[in-house]
Amino acid sequence: MIRKRIFAAFAATLVTAGVVTTAVVTGSEETAAIQPAAATVPAFDHIVLVMFENKKYSSINGSSSAPYFNTLASQSAKFTNSFAITHPSQPNYVALFSGGTQGVTDDSCPANLGSKPNLGRQLIDAGKTFTGYSEAMPSDGYTGCSSGTYRRKHNSWVDFSNVPAASNLRFSKFPTDFTQLPSVAFVTPDMCSDMHDCSIGTGDTWLKNKLDAYAQWAKTHNSLLIVTFDEDSGTSVNQIFTTFTGAHVKVGSYSESINHYTVLRTIEASHGLPGIGNAASKSPILDIWQ
Repeated sequence: MIRKRIFAAFAATLVTAGVVTTAVVTGSEETAAIQPAAATVPAFDHIVLVMFENKKYSSINGSSSAPYFNTLASQSAKFTNSFAITHPSQPNYVALFSGGTQGVTDDSCPANLGSKPNLGRQLIDAGKTFTGYSEAMPSDGYTGCSSGTYRRKHNSWVDFSNVPAASNLRFSKFPTDFTQLPSVAFVTPDMCSDMHDCSIGTGDTWLKNKLDAYAQWAKTHNSLLIVTFDEDSGTSVNQIFTTFTGAHVKVGSYSESINHYTVLRTIEASHGLPGIGNAASKSPILDIWQ
């Protein structure tokens, strides 16, 4: 009992000091496995973020309808307290790309946001590269509001005049040679593949078929895949399913509260960029790296 109390006090002290501790029980003995959080986010060669639509955390986590999402999570850092910013969809896409909703409160199109700061412009100004890939977009550089199963409201980079048209590509241009990917890529599935108009199973199969090869490659090529959702199914909680898969990731479940601004801040930190907007007040995610 004394040993346990001493251990508990020791663990509490380390947590206060910013060190992650894990109790490992072996028979009647307790020992502390001390895992300091990383000092910085790894400087990834490539980060790919894919955003799905309108599903609450519990609809994906452990669901038989989402076998690949859960298989991928078992190879990843899975966040059990990840949240969107608001409802409906469009302001969440804008928030993740620019650190704020920029006054966007609905899905009306077009949202012309001028030259406000955003991740794409940050990367380009720093000598890095950014590309957004949208499934079902009819042509590269397209600025229209909709075409078939494509919707501009899910393509935040086209809203900013300081992001070049060359950064706005069809998903068919996503390279099969992953070394040709930009520093950061955002991927928007179409209205069916993203689960908005079609089933969870449809989106699950799409993710496996389109991005599993990259997820596996990323693990050994200093790269990262972020899978997340724009918002939940419309509840006030707005909890979403989010995973980070790739190099340097300590596989496991993580319970700290994060949101779209935290994810943006982590991407920025990987490239040595300052936080913009509401991301500036967020700390990058540090405890998932090894």
